[in-house]
Amino acid sequence: MKNFQQLALIGSTASGKTALSIDIAKKINANILSLDSLAIYKEIDIASAKPTIEERQGITHFGIDVLYPNEPFDVTTFIKLYKKAKEESIKDSKNLIIVGGTSFYLNILIKGISELPKIGKEAKETTQELLINLEKAHDFLYQKDPNYMKKIEKSDRYRIEKMLNLFFQTKLTPSEYFRANPPKATIVDKLPIYEIEIERDILRKRISLRTQKMIEDGLIDEVSYLEKTYTREPNCMKAIGIKEVLAYFDKIYTKQEMIERIIIHTAQLAKRQRTFNKSQFLEKILLPLEGLRRVLL
Repeated sequence: MKNFQQLALIGSTASGKTALSIDIAKKINANILSLDSLAIYKEIDIASAKPTIEERQGITHFGIDVLYPNEPFDVTTFIKLYKKAKEESIKDSKNLIIVGGTSFYLNILIKGISELPKIGKEAKETTQELLINLEKAHDFLYQKDPNYMKKIEKSDRYRIEKMLNLFFQTKLTPSEYFRANPPKATIVDKLPIYEIEIERDILRKRISLRTQKMIEDGLIDEVSYLEKTYTREPNCMKAIGIKEVLAYFDKIYTKQEMIERIIIHTAQLAKRQRTFNKSQFLEKILLPLEGLRRVLL
């Protein structure tokens, strides 16, 4: 396909990305790649607010229903998903729309990530011994590489474990390793980025309406099923919409308090998303939903 085109559509949660992306996909003959850290999971349908089969209107979606909730993933999962989505789109003479619910992953696709080595059994075992005391594990790395480790919280077990594995496998500090292995971008072609701008009050109303709909659609039953099937251990069980329902099960919140907490936490997430997008994507077209609709459709 000589004229393959791709674009990215970003915006805070509940801003209207899903419906607009499907309309654009129909207009420009495109597939959709979802960059969403919750929609990637099978069986998390309501909490993730992923589009239903009917809402997808026959448009092929990548990045939805890929893993079960107890299967881990990281940014490299989305790199593989992007490569697959692009390859299959070109093969089928389709364009590609990247919809960035978690636009951190879009940033990684554009700016790149350093390739990490395969971690051997001995390095993993040494790491696990140190992780018995998480604070000491952080201090161990901090003494060797204070500049890098000051960016990692002492409670961030995932990243501490990752850096310990890297150190014991390569005998290099994180700073030394990443200097020797600079990031490689996955998306090297020009990528137009469009962001939905939305007023805070309007977004808050949309979040409130969406939360009410999630409750009506069976969010509480979905979380109950997820807890029974996968326990509370997987990372996805700490996501907004799930953790509040679990607190309701524990009688920490009344049902109304649970709903209010979901709305508050979702609004806080939206604010973080706006801040991230503003700092990371400088070359983009930022317009309200209807303005973007006119530009793109």
